[in-house]
Amino acid sequence: MTRAADLHLHTRHSDGTFTPAEVVRRAAEAGLVCIALTDHDTLAGLPAMMKLCAGEGIEFIPGIELTAHHEEREIHVLGYLMRHDEPEFVARIEQFKEARAERVAKMLVKLREAGVDLQAADVASVAGSDSAMGRLHVARALKNRGFIQHMEEAFRRFIGKGKPAFVPKFRLDVAGAATLIHKFGGVAILAHPGISGLDHQMEVLLEAGLDGIEVWHSRHTPAQCERYLAFARQRGCLATGGSDCHGLAKDEVLIGSVRLDYDYVERLKEFHARTFSKVS
Repeated sequence: MTRAADLHLHTRHSDGTFTPAEVVRRAAEAGLVCIALTDHDTLAGLPAMMKLCAGEGIEFIPGIELTAHHEEREIHVLGYLMRHDEPEFVARIEQFKEARAERVAKMLVKLREAGVDLQAADVASVAGSDSAMGRLHVARALKNRGFIQHMEEAFRRFIGKGKPAFVPKFRLDVAGAATLIHKFGGVAILAHPGISGLDHQMEVLLEAGLDGIEVWHSRHTPAQCERYLAFARQRGCLATGGSDCHGLAKDEVLIGSVRLDYDYVERLKEFHARTFSKVS
C-alpha cells in the first residue's frame, strides 16, 4: 500500500471545526503517515499538532496558508517547514491575524446596515478565543442564528465579493508572500490553482518566487491534476497535494480524500534541505 500524506489541513485555530487532536485522530484512522497543518494566517495550532503527531507516530510538517493577490484576484500561498517559532515571524503573522479580526468587525457593521443583526459574540462563539477569524466563521454564525439555511447562501447573499457585507482582506502580493516564507526558511507553494482561475498565469506566479504548485486538491478534477502535474514536471518545480479539510465547516469531512504519494513529501524535504542548508 502506498504511503500517503495530506499537506493541506485546517483546525479551529483558523476556519476549521476540528481541534488539532481531532485532525490527528482522523489522520491516523485514514492511514496517513504524514500531515501538514496549514491554518490561515496563524501559527497557533502548530505546537499541539507537533506533539499529537509524535504520539501517533505520524510525521508532521509545519505549515501556514497566506492570502496574497495577483491582478485583483485572491491567491493562496502555502508555506512549509518555516522556522515558525522565530519571534519576528510570529509577530508578522500576528499582524495578519489582527487584520482578519478587523475585517470581520467591518463585515458585522455592514451586515447590520443591511438589516442583519449579527453580533460579535455570535462570531466569537463559532471561532473561539484564539482563532484567526474569517468569512467562514461569519457564515457559520449566520447559519447558527437562522439568517441563512446553507453556508453557500452567506457568500451568495451577504459576504461574497460584490455583496452588501463584503470587505476586502488585507493581502500581500505573491512575491511578498513568497519572500516572507523564504526569509524564515520555508518553501512557498501555490495553493489550489484550479480554484484561483489563473491557470494561464502559473508561469508568472512561479517567477514571482513560488517553489511549486498544489497539484492534487479535493476540488481539482482528474484532468486538472494531470495538467498541473505535467506543468510541474515541465517547469521542474515541486508538486504537492492535500484535501484542504476544514472539518465540518464546509459540510464534508475531506481528510484522507486526497492521498499524496509520500515520494512527493520526500522531494519537498530534499528541496528544503538543499535550499536552506546554509541557513542556521
